[in-house]
Amino acid sequence: YTIIVDTYGKLRWQEGEADGYPLLCIVSERVSEEYLETLRTLGISWIAAGTERIDLPEAMELLHEHFGVERLAIVGGGHICGGFLEAGLIDEVSIMVAPGIDGRKGQTAVFDGISRMECNPYKLKLESVEQWEADIVWLRYKIK
Repeated sequence: YTIIVDTYGKLRWQEGEADGYPLLCIVSERVSEEYLETLRTLGISWIAAGTERIDLPEAMELLHEHFGVERLAIVGGGHICGGFLEAGLIDEVSIMVAPGIDGRKGQTAVFDGISRMECNPYKLKLESVEQWEADIVWLRYKIK
């Protein structure tokens, strides 16, 4: 699956797959019935978890129970990654460093938006380092 987090049902799909994989949307319970009907019409499966915002632990349980999902690769921006980290749902971090820097003000970090101030930094254990062509380095860490 290509799993999409769309809290309020704002994304508009033209078809039910992306890159050859069926789409599966995670939405909040605030999503309109009209949006859910659009998903159904396109053959896009969905789950609703959480009222005001998506309850990620509940969503992961539903993905496992209804779709057999046991492991995810989270490919998203800082807020999505931060949400999964804050919920305790990340066990490995895979970072690719490419030869370029974007230090513009207002750009989100890899993990961003964690709201709990008591949330301590996470310790990582380096698992592997690989150098790829074009000066790319792939770092893999386990969360301690």
